[in-house]
Amino acid sequence: VQLQASGGGLAQPGGSLRLSCTASGREFRSFYFAWFRQAPGEEREFVGSIGRSGNKAYSEAMKGRATISRDNAKGTVDLKMDSLRSEDTAVYYCAARTILSAEYHFWGQGTLVTVSS
Repeated sequence: VQLQASGGGLAQPGGSLRLSCTASGREFRSFYFAWFRQAPGEEREFVGSIGRSGNKAYSEAMKGRATISRDNAKGTVDLKMDSLRSEDTAVYYCAARTILSAEYHFWGQGTLVTVSS
């Protein structure tokens, strides 16, 4: 599966942003998806995930401020982020895995989110 992330940009503190990941290639429904982020000088960290049946998980940092969703018909996975903070500034990556692996083996190119006034 090929992943293409979009929707990054500049947002003000307290604002909202929606990222989208478009997947092409193999059967979309069979994949688990997640969003990760990497801030400058930091390691990549988990943001949230969504399973094949729609079950979701979020990092403690994003719980209550992020909503992840998937549209199997369109082949997209969205990440809506609210109440943005400067520490949310990072490159955001979408990733995918199959049921056969606990690790995410498919990655998009990343989209930059900058939270600043």
